[in-house]
Amino acid sequence: MIVWINGAFGAGKTTTARELIDLIPNSTLFDPELIGAGLAQLLPAKRLAEVGDYQDLPIWRRLVVDTAAAMLAELGGVLVVPMTLLRQDYRDEIFGGLASRRIAVHHVLLAPAETILRERIADREVPPDLPDGEIRVRQWSYDHIEPYQAALAGWLTADAHPVDTSALTPYETAVRIAGAVDSGTVPVCDIVQTPEPTSETVAAGVLLFDEQDRVLLVDPTYKAGWEFPGGVVESGEAPARAGIREVAEETGIQLVDVPSLLVVDWEPPVPPAYGGLRLLYDGGRLDSDEARRMLLPGPELRAWRFVTEEEAAGLLPPVRYERLRWALRARERGAALYLEAGVPKG
Repeated sequence: MIVWINGAFGAGKTTTARELIDLIPNSTLFDPELIGAGLAQLLPAKRLAEVGDYQDLPIWRRLVVDTAAAMLAELGGVLVVPMTLLRQDYRDEIFGGLASRRIAVHHVLLAPAETILRERIADREVPPDLPDGEIRVRQWSYDHIEPYQAALAGWLTADAHPVDTSALTPYETAVRIAGAVDSGTVPVCDIVQTPEPTSETVAAGVLLFDEQDRVLLVDPTYKAGWEFPGGVVESGEAPARAGIREVAEETGIQLVDVPSLLVVDWEPPVPPAYGGLRLLYDGGRLDSDEARRMLLPGPELRAWRFVTEEEAAGLLPPVRYERLRWALRARERGAALYLEAGVPKG
């Protein structure tokens, strides 16, 4: 398993993590900042200049997951990971990737009072060989207090187990975390994810519409971006039936009739993804009573909403939006379409 120690820059995560590995048997420290430092040496300067933070690099987020999984496969036990995560979509991507490898994550938040946080930033040690280090490191920490407060007021407090460290030393903080993890006070993150595919997959999505003909989109907890209700077709399962099953699991809506096919889209493999067939079905229109009975988001979903085609363009990734756009045209015409990477063929 992983104990992920989150918090503002300068909150004392790494110092606490070093204390914690002495308290949790068979535990190892894994600092994802080392991956960022490695990428600074490996990637072209032009690519690095395109992002303001190495967390914005998709390769960094993937390597964090892959490295953590490899370390646990090699060493077993517990990984203690001190790393600030302030963007919920990055949390989704990383924790979802770990969940897909059946790695449990206990998410802890170090939450000192802001005045204490600023004092600790001011007293923070800076590497002597870092050019302009004292100004750069401290300013970076100060600049990220506001994003931290925004995350704290939004998703972060609900997602992580907070520990007020205002009056605690790093050792005392580590003792509290170890006790909370051992007692179950810090639960495993409630995130659902299927194992990563090892070959091409078939996935079935279902479009559901409200009385204004807006389409239902859902926001999964385990990956970034909005999506249609649906999921991967299981072995021996008919694709349309998979769509019905996923709709019921995600929303509580029980479709009586087999939905009609709108598009078949071939998603080409783009390493490390394998691609495969993506099918979209027409699940029909929900009346207002059915929409009101929709389940609140559970482990798999954070939110859902009905959107117009124009609104969907701002929520869906480009290829997924193209799939929706052509599915809506197929619905209007009453004839299914074959796509490749979101583009009609034939």
